[in-house]
Amino acid sequence: MVISGDGDLTAIGGNHLIHAARRNIDMVVICVNNGIYGMTGGQVAPTTPRGSKTITTPLGNLEHPFDISSMVQAAGASYVARWTAYHPRQLTKSIKRAIRKKGFAFIEVISQCPVQFGAKTGAGSAVEMLKMFKDRSISVKRAGEMSAQETSDLIVVGELVDTDKPELCEEIAKLKKRTSRDK
Repeated sequence: MVISGDGDLTAIGGNHLIHAARRNIDMVVICVNNGIYGMTGGQVAPTTPRGSKTITTPLGNLEHPFDISSMVQAAGASYVARWTAYHPRQLTKSIKRAIRKKGFAFIEVISQCPVQFGAKTGAGSAVEMLKMFKDRSISVKRAGEMSAQETSDLIVVGELVDTDKPELCEEIAKLKKRTSRDK
């Protein structure tokens, strides 16, 4: 199990994340996404919303943010879920499901960072950010009935992927067993 912030997981660790999902390695990754490098002073992160003013982007972030869950889903993860800090019960159920899942399981937790993100970008206090999560969240099922434009300012939450597929280490073990019989 890996628990990481959004900055390190998608920037420095981005290649590892993509290939672990692609290979369907049997592991659980929980990403706490607060949209900023919160522990190191509030620098812009790969997940910082476009236009946000941070310590390193005082005129506003010009880059488009990663949608981490979509990236991991496209790479081939067996299980992908996204929740916010407003959804602790659903998050707990997803973590339990991810632990039992064979293959690469990824859970993105949209979380508030009131000191580095909230104060610097104008998103507000921890409570104000939590209320925003409540107001902007929409279930993946409801979002599927809407256009991309209609959901662009919303947080799509729920289980995005839950599929069964071969896990790389098991496939390697089968291959080794098969080749050792052929000798």
